[in-house]
Amino acid sequence: MSSAPVDDLPEVARLFARLCEIPSPSGQEGAMAGAVRDELARMGAEVTEDDAATGLPAAGCNNIVARFAPTAEGIPIMFCAHLDTVPVLGPIEVVRDGAFLTNRHAAILGGDDKAAVAAMLHAVDRVVAEGIPHAGIELVFTPCEEVGLRGAAYLDPAVLRAAFGFVYDHTGDLGGIVMSAPTHKEMFITMRGTAAHAGIHPEQGRSAITAAARAIGAMPLGRIDPVTTANIGTITGGSATNVVAEECTVTAECRSLDDGALDAQLMAMLDASTWAATEGECDVEMVVRDHFTGYSLDPSDPQVVMARQALDDCGIVVREVASGGGSDVNALILNGFPAVNLCNAMVDVHTPDERIRIADIEGMVDVTLALIARARGPR
Repeated sequence: MSSAPVDDLPEVARLFARLCEIPSPSGQEGAMAGAVRDELARMGAEVTEDDAATGLPAAGCNNIVARFAPTAEGIPIMFCAHLDTVPVLGPIEVVRDGAFLTNRHAAILGGDDKAAVAAMLHAVDRVVAEGIPHAGIELVFTPCEEVGLRGAAYLDPAVLRAAFGFVYDHTGDLGGIVMSAPTHKEMFITMRGTAAHAGIHPEQGRSAITAAARAIGAMPLGRIDPVTTANIGTITGGSATNVVAEECTVTAECRSLDDGALDAQLMAMLDASTWAATEGECDVEMVVRDHFTGYSLDPSDPQVVMARQALDDCGIVVREVASGGGSDVNALILNGFPAVNLCNAMVDVHTPDERIRIADIEGMVDVTLALIARARGPR
């Protein structure tokens, strides 16, 4: 890997590198939020916050809303990015590797979603510094996206003056417009059996681990159909090798773009658990939680139309994308605020191989400026 310095990078890439080197796993977003507040203060934004840091059990900061008053007629718009990352398992030192920025160390880069944070801040900084007319801009920065879109779900959209919003939080080349995203359900399945000495009286025990294994073996998992997936996340239980396990908890998920297919998959997993508990003479407790709710956009939706126009203005080929993951858009739409997620060319997110092209960070600045220009009104 090249160890080229980042000092000679474009300004937006230098901002990106600085933000990435501020660790901000979910629940520990405070320092990152402070850096964003500093940028917004320098830009003269009107900044408000809610009480997400106390209202949510794990948030490390509030939802931050920055407002820039309109200087022209048109449609006020919003841009949104999340401040948290997945867990950081090593140091972050951003280096240039050819056309890409990546982490020198074996840990995430944090481009998900700091590439969006940097692009949004830099684009609006240019609007302010260059006196570019605009119809009103809001920037929203959320915590705890990686653990269930909690910040965006907590945000009250009534505080927003924008007509609709744009989120940059999906892998894939620039030009992708995410037209649909799944509903995601989590399961917590706890088997409770009977403890016994595994070497002296194993027949007196009822193994919760064995029952959990039967349940998993009976579940349809992986790619169920083109729009439905299911997975086992964790298995915890037992106390020692010489004790028949009294309790075992399995966490699992299923998600789908089709509500009927999701219901069928969920029922299949729960039925497998009930059957396995009966076979193993165990009790079972099953808890299902909605992780996030899916959506489907129409090509005529105004945020989609404006996104397509802005991408065309930038000379970027437009693609419609169906996502298998969620973003803050899921929560915003559920709460009644129209939004759309745009691909921002992050590569291998959530892994030590994570990287992003410098040109793509600059490209997202261009897209942001094009959206601001489109919102300004007739050209």
